[in-house]
Amino acid sequence: MNELLAGIVNLHLGNFVMFGIALILIYLAIAKDYEPMLLLPIGFGALLANIPFSSAIGHEGFLTVLYNFGIRTELFPVLIFIAVGAMIDFKPLLQNPFMLFFGAAAQFGIFACLFVAVLMGYDLKEAASIGIIGAADGPTSIYVANKFAERLLAPISVAAYSYMSLVPIIQPPVIRALTTRQERMIRMSYHQTEIPKLVEIAFPIVITLIAGIVAPISVALIGSLMFGNLIRACGVLERLSNAAQNELANLVTLMLGITIGSTMVAQDFLRADTLIIMGMGLIAFIFDTAGGVLFAKFLNLFLKHKVNPMVGAAGISAFPMSARVIQRMAKEEDPTNFLLMQSTSANVAGQLGSIVAGGLLLALVPLFMK
Repeated sequence: MNELLAGIVNLHLGNFVMFGIALILIYLAIAKDYEPMLLLPIGFGALLANIPFSSAIGHEGFLTVLYNFGIRTELFPVLIFIAVGAMIDFKPLLQNPFMLFFGAAAQFGIFACLFVAVLMGYDLKEAASIGIIGAADGPTSIYVANKFAERLLAPISVAAYSYMSLVPIIQPPVIRALTTRQERMIRMSYHQTEIPKLVEIAFPIVITLIAGIVAPISVALIGSLMFGNLIRACGVLERLSNAAQNELANLVTLMLGITIGSTMVAQDFLRADTLIIMGMGLIAFIFDTAGGVLFAKFLNLFLKHKVNPMVGAAGISAFPMSARVIQRMAKEEDPTNFLLMQSTSANVAGQLGSIVAGGLLLALVPLFMK
């Protein structure tokens, strides 16, 4: 009888708070359709982990086994990047390489947040792990946090994925605050050119070599993304490309989400660190958006053909959500203004930029700590 009542007797306030957080994530996934493939498994994993004496976690718990197998070994983030690479079409970026600048500018939030975290007393590795939330890239955040600050992995992962899902809510107010209606109505011409197949195939190979030689520790991230893209671009592995985009992406996302949720146990998650990290993650996203917009406005001081500053905001890694947000905002101002291709180009550049930024942090932070 005591064993039957053990779960009830050992419930405490922290369990109920975590149940509430888990149910909020599940609600956002189902009722609001905010990244349901991520938030629903995370929420349900948190439910399983916070039941007293849960057999899902612990030495023999299946969620702990998945964590040790897929997160600590960094396997899940790498597999996700293969899937993401197979989904991304780099042709819009290759047709408009100018957009690479926005992919770089929109990473400003990472380094701004890192600086703030250092000022707040976090060591450099922890600050880098918090700052990478600004990459707007869940797998990169998990990868860096797992390397530098495993104790902060749960709040960093939840913050990264939560804010990715809230891009349609976070970005528009920031963009409107920094632009005029006239700027948001700027039209941009788009000239579609034929990209040779050889260039499509060479691009992921060249990027892997350049990024890998500059920052060898980034090879796992950039290499897996580019391998997935090469599968897509080569044209002879259609079945593997489809499998990476569908079966692999769905299965790993499911396991990654519920495993991350299982790390949200009350005694580790309900700390001041969590609130600070969630707050700084939001600041990082805001700075990312602002950095892209302000960089576009700066370029317009010198350009004959002006850039719509909203396109700069699409330089974050949240692909393709941010590009869709920019297109929707453009149509709200002028129903005949189409910025989807330009926004997609910047968004793809942001995916590259976030991984390069993550690789640079992995390479440089240990050097500064010597």
